[in-house]
Amino acid sequence: MVNRKIKICYVVAADITLKYILKSNLHYLKENGYEVYIVCSKGKWLDEISREGFNVKVIEIKRKISPFYDFLSIFKLFNYFKKEKFDIVHTFTPKPGLIGQLSARLAGIPFVFHTIFGFYFNESTPYLKRKFFVFIEKIASVFSTKIFFRNQEDFNFAIKKGIGNKSKNKYFGDGIDIERFNPQKFSKEFVEEKKKSINLSLRIPIVGIVARLVKEKGYIDLFSAFKKIVEKFPEAVLLVVGPEDLAKKDNFNKEIVKDFGIDNNVMFLGERTDVDEIYSILDVFVLPSYREGFSHSVMEACSMGLAIVATNIRGCREAIENEKTGLLVPTKNPERLAEAIIYLLSNKELAKKMGENARKKALSEFDEKVIFKETNKEYQKNIL
Repeated sequence: MVNRKIKICYVVAADITLKYILKSNLHYLKENGYEVYIVCSKGKWLDEISREGFNVKVIEIKRKISPFYDFLSIFKLFNYFKKEKFDIVHTFTPKPGLIGQLSARLAGIPFVFHTIFGFYFNESTPYLKRKFFVFIEKIASVFSTKIFFRNQEDFNFAIKKGIGNKSKNKYFGDGIDIERFNPQKFSKEFVEEKKKSINLSLRIPIVGIVARLVKEKGYIDLFSAFKKIVEKFPEAVLLVVGPEDLAKKDNFNKEIVKDFGIDNNVMFLGERTDVDEIYSILDVFVLPSYREGFSHSVMEACSMGLAIVATNIRGCREAIENEKTGLLVPTKNPERLAEAIIYLLSNKELAKKMGENARKKALSEFDEKVIFKETNKEYQKNIL
């Protein structure tokens, strides 16, 4: 318990960040004596979060750069922070990181923290665009008391490029609820009933992905790869779990699977709150993404004891030990992606062993409670 009531405000742009990434952290803070406030753009999950006892303030934060709306957001954030006089403001993701931290400093908030889940660029990002994002992160870091990194490679890159510094930056790693994502919770009978509930045959190969429906997650490569997988395993099914993201330029129409001739082998399940149960029916988990911070879905799949195929990028290669807990493949390479998935589907004992290794890794490295405790230590170290 903290010695006194600390008033803290978390600032995010999207409510899905609260629902699927930060919710457990918010409850941990509340249980440990913090007075917890949240600033977020409007979204369907905010009512639920409010009912759970959190103070929610809706202030629109556009994900795209928009000078007029960004200045309006800064003005509203400044007034809100000035009125509430928080002890701590903690921002997440790049846009809130810039305008949220700036507003907090202007309002006189004494301690401003920022978490970088992952940078908005990767090795293939055009040079000028990459330089621009680095410049934005440098500006944002000026306002930070501390910057928390979930990815070791991002931490190293930040130090090299002058985003923050060695005394300001802190690497934590990342975590998930390893008690919720526990394969021992799900009996053979439960798995069979779950398959029946979504009209799946009991003995067919099932591959799954959990990610927003945007091309950046590697969906087009996966659909191309799955065409080859179906040639080997005609009854194989790809379960796609994730919401549409129409605000992103690289969103796609689900009908695109017809172009690959796999529409009878792909099921779009949409946004789900029973994702732990969905993992329990998979044979292989896949994430052919082009950019990740530290993928929560990969950590969840590890914790569920699944063999994983993912791209060899930051945030995936930190979570996966190649050929031990899963297989890493190059980005934008449907052929290698298909080969890796077919290999695991064809070698069930090897896939089982990889899944067991992945579960062990999750237990030792991906426990979110460790992250919560480390974050709390940093808060108290600075404020008390």
